[in-house]
Amino acid sequence: NFLVLFDRGQPSWPTVRDNYPMETTAVAPGWEHFEHEADMGVRGWGATKEQAFEQAARALTAVVTELATVEPKHAVTIECEAPDDELLFVDWLNSVIYEMATRKFLFRRFHVSISGHRLRATAWGEAADTARHQPAVEVKGATYTALRVAQERPDRWVAQCIVDV
Repeated sequence: NFLVLFDRGQPSWPTVRDNYPMETTAVAPGWEHFEHEADMGVRGWGATKEQAFEQAARALTAVVTELATVEPKHAVTIECEAPDDELLFVDWLNSVIYEMATRKFLFRRFHVSISGHRLRATAWGEAADTARHQPAVEVKGATYTALRVAQERPDRWVAQCIVDV
């Protein structure tokens, strides 16, 4: 569903961000970093748990490089399972880190589906190019420090943890 914006009563074309239509929910998905000693925190939020996980993965890539420099050319399927949401989140980020390390890829776009405590996702990205992407650090892994997956209100989920860099 696209959200059509109106300007003085005149409809305009939908705004699309990173190949995603604008959200029609009260909470627009987003991400941020937060500092933690020598490491970095990643936090994603959205109207659904899936969106929060997707946005946290974008924050993970943004620890390494500017997201705008990564082209979503190739799709990679990622699956994981854990006994609860918080462990699933850490497994998800560590699976993304594994794919980045073994494929020498960077990812910009993610689509996550969660059923119970089983996650299936598609990550779109490209091979890392040191000259173009200028990686700042290598993320070694997601940790249980500051780990939190929660529905803060009916229209807002948050997922966060510290990543070891």
